[in-house]
Amino acid sequence: MPASKLDQLKTMTTVVADTGDMEAVRAFAPVDATTNPTLILKAAQLEAYAPLVLEAIAWGRSHNHLTSEIADRLTVNFGEELSKIVPGRVSTEVDADLSFDVEGTVAKAREIIAEYERRGVGRERILIKIAATWEGIRAAEILQGEGIDCNMTLIFSLAQAAACADAGAFLISPFVGRILDWHVKAEGRAFTAETDPGVLSVRQIYAYYKANGINTVVMGASFRNKGEIEALAGCDRLTISPQLLDELASDYGELPRRLEPSAAAKSAAAKMSLDEKTFRLMLNEDAMACEKLAEGIRAFARDLRELREVVSQRLLAAA
Repeated sequence: MPASKLDQLKTMTTVVADTGDMEAVRAFAPVDATTNPTLILKAAQLEAYAPLVLEAIAWGRSHNHLTSEIADRLTVNFGEELSKIVPGRVSTEVDADLSFDVEGTVAKAREIIAEYERRGVGRERILIKIAATWEGIRAAEILQGEGIDCNMTLIFSLAQAAACADAGAFLISPFVGRILDWHVKAEGRAFTAETDPGVLSVRQIYAYYKANGINTVVMGASFRNKGEIEALAGCDRLTISPQLLDELASDYGELPRRLEPSAAAKSAAAKMSLDEKTFRLMLNEDAMACEKLAEGIRAFARDLRELREVVSQRLLAAA
């Protein structure tokens, strides 16, 4: 039997599961796993993961902790379980409401890493997810200096990618599907995989990194369809939802490699070095990136508040 497109993809790209659902991770055997407040919120309401929720609630009650602290523990509970399944890294997100707070982000990241280490999960197994605002990038620079690797999320522009590279970030997550969503709405037309603005953005960033000898990992994220993934075959990493992993696993057609370091580097932009004023101006000039970054932070912050509300309700029920 020929190899599935998922198996073919795994030969050229590190596949990451974009979910908090442990059963899906077991089924598709990715190398890494990523989570965010939205995914944790969904998983926390599934009966299969009730023990993880109950443990956090019991811990909170016995130690008289704040709801936000219990939500943090719940997130690490999921991350710890995922670390037992995947051989590589688990990404855990810093609170979205700290996206413009350098000191707050650094402090929260240190707390997360300390909690993982108390459980025997070394920092080499964890990526701290931080929104790629100017403040988030500065926080990542500090954390990387302490040996805490960061996954810079909500990447929508080359300016963000370049600044993250300057800061020495371990990994960036360009959001393919959300870029597509903006352009479909703004232009009122459909796109193919080859004209998809999100795909083209990741290809541009990938080429920029490879041409300039940048070691920061490019991990495409937020896919809307299988075609986007196929168009980025060969990217360093791709984080993919269970639904699209299943579609790839069920497709036995040929999957050619589309991104390759030496070929991509031939058409890349020269290396940039961005100070704060230049970064903010470049980001401001990109309406899509500005709008999607702000929207993404709002959405993650909303789901974090909802997760805390779920925790609060469980606390009341357990009283």
